[in-house]
Amino acid sequence: MRALVTGATGFIGRALVARLGEVVVVSRDAARAKQAFPQAETFAWDPMREPLPAAALRDVEVVFHLAGDSVAEGRWTAEKKRRIRESRTLGTANLVRGIEASTARPRVLVSASAVGYYGSRGDEVLEETSSPGHDFLADVCVEWEQSAAAGEKLGVRVANPRTGIVLGRGGGALSKMLLPFKLGAGGRLGSGRQWMPWIHLADLVGIFLHAATSDQVRGAINGVAPNPVTNIEFTKTLARALHRPAIMPAPEFALKLAIGEFAEVLLGSQRVVPRVAEQTGYRFQFPTLEGALGEILGAAT
Repeated sequence: MRALVTGATGFIGRALVARLGEVVVVSRDAARAKQAFPQAETFAWDPMREPLPAAALRDVEVVFHLAGDSVAEGRWTAEKKRRIRESRTLGTANLVRGIEASTARPRVLVSASAVGYYGSRGDEVLEETSSPGHDFLADVCVEWEQSAAAGEKLGVRVANPRTGIVLGRGGGALSKMLLPFKLGAGGRLGSGRQWMPWIHLADLVGIFLHAATSDQVRGAINGVAPNPVTNIEFTKTLARALHRPAIMPAPEFALKLAIGEFAEVLLGSQRVVPRVAEQTGYRFQFPTLEGALGEILGAAT
């Protein structure tokens, strides 16, 4: 399978490229991408300014679209929120424009989305058919998926993995949590009662590949493990895995003071389950948090 990947130098993108065979990487910095992936064919592309170059799509069967401004990096100023939105909506629209202009279109577009689609919903169990939320990230995800869905009119099957909190070595959410926990300064966020839709990096990559190869997958597919946990359960499990106490809770007001509006994401509750992945035959390598953390941290829990 010859696949094109955007956002390849990111945490998820690097793991995905490692699982692929023949790869085309498009990036704003093609030289940096070539250095990172010497085995790949590379093309320069600015997703905010131009359609995806037609030459990059030569003989490509699947496009994996992961590019987008980081939600977790930097304070959410008006300018930051504009970049978050436009990097996903305009960037995806320009990718689809490139596919439309190409004479050799891919069979499948796997375009990332996020569980932010659902907003904060307390204890409600959220499946792919659940309605969207009404906050900033939910609005962005709705527009993001709509931009990708335009590919369907071109005869391209479109899948949207709604990614949860990704756990893995060398990056992602866990890398930011480890130091305070190792120092014994970890603890729950806010009340700790909010649900955390987590997933091991290997399973998220597996769901991306499953979405690419399974004709049954069309539209949303939740990129989360089948056993979501509350924040306090996550905190206790991580502390046990590291053999450290977790006695330093982060109060809601302190989080909002420290990181502003993004604190609402950390305090929001999303009890998301991977119904489509399970119904279409995906088998999770790490269905439980204990097993996932044990593999990542290199110790049994």
